[in-house]
Amino acid sequence: MILVDSNILMYAAGRPHPHHQPSVSLLEAVAVERIDAITDVEVLQEILLRYRAIEQWEKGRRAYDLARQVFPLVIPITIEVMDDARTLMDRYGRLAARDAVHAAVCQLVAAEVICSYDRDFDAIEGLKRVEPEDLLP
Repeated sequence: MILVDSNILMYAAGRPHPHHQPSVSLLEAVAVERIDAITDVEVLQEILLRYRAIEQWEKGRRAYDLARQVFPLVIPITIEVMDDARTLMDRYGRLAARDAVHAAVCQLVAAEVICSYDRDFDAIEGLKRVEPEDLLP
């Protein structure tokens, strides 16, 4: 199982960029169940936060709605996830809180792979980061 990070959804919903089409293609593959993937509540929160902050709410709504269509089941953030995120932040001194939450969700659901353009995940033992291009034919 693969956890999909918020940057994939944002590139898919965003303007032309080299990561746009691979992100769209990945989400299409997830939507038709060619790729087994999940996301978590923090991804949805990141989308809402980012697009509201940059005053592009319509794009934010589209990105959020896209996420909910592609991922009807979204992993909740529990106190156990937060405790694990804290432990990961102790272990990896430069790990951002949001990244720690995603990594903790991966541990919770036994996902060994995260699809993200964020290279900070590369430092986490037992978690492999891939980009959409790595998963597509």
